[in-house]
Parts: sequence; structure tokens; C-alpha cells
Amino acid sequence: MNRRADLAEQIAETLGIARSTVDRDCRFARVFVKSRFQRFLLEYDDERSGGFEPLHAVPDDRVVVLGLVTTKSPRLESVEALCARVEEAARLVPLERLALSPQCGFASTLEGNRVTPAEQEAKLRRVAETANRIWRGESR
Repeated sequence: MNRRADLAEQIAETLGIARSTVDRDCRFARVFVKSRFQRFLLEYDDERSGGFEPLHAVPDDRVVVLGLVTTKSPRLESVEALCARVEEAARLVPLERLALSPQCGFASTLEGNRVTPAEQEAKLRRVAETANRIWRGESR
């Protein structure tokens, strides 16, 4: 397969869900069970996103990408807070089937978010730092 076909296949296997647009936990869980997507990109960056309880319905062959780092504000989450949230989600989905990411793109509205390029870079570095600590056992 060529690169374009590979990318198209990856996109077709991934579903991004904004938790606030889904009608609570039972409907959310149904999406997990009935879809054929291999990866779920879920926004969990604020209180409105709700808890991780619906993750209990994720089939054993699926990956959950936790969007824990907000792109809506310059506030930089701590590594410790992010690790704690991933650990909380790992009670419902094994760590080897979890991943970490920003909750959305940095220009997710027409006017964009008020996050400077330097703040965006810091957030992406924080995602990498946290992921390395969790999945590679690295500490600083």
C-alpha cells in the first residue's frame, strides 16, 4: 500500500469523540461496542467531559487516546496530574491500550484558541514527557 492509502486506512479506523456532544454514558458505551473503529480519541480535559466510567465498555481490541491536555487555554497541566488521570483510566482499560494526547487541535475554532506557539510547544512537550514517564518508565 502507498502512504496515502495507509493514512486513509488509519483515519478510517479512528474515531474522535467530544464527550460533551454524546448523550451520557449508556449511549457513549454503545458507540464503543457497535463501531468498528480501532482507536477512540476522547476529550477529557475539563469537568464537562465527565468521568472515565464509560471506558468499561471499550472492547478488548480497541485503543483509547485520552485527550487530557487542554488546547483551549495556556494553562500547562502538571506531569503528576496527567499521570494520575491516566492511572485512573487504566483501572478500566489496560495501560497498553491507552495513549495520551491534547484534547483537540490548537485552532479548533474559527478565531483560534488564545494559546501562543510557545505555549503550544510546551503542551506537546508535556504530552511527550508524561507519555515517556508512563510507558517508558522515564523520570526527570
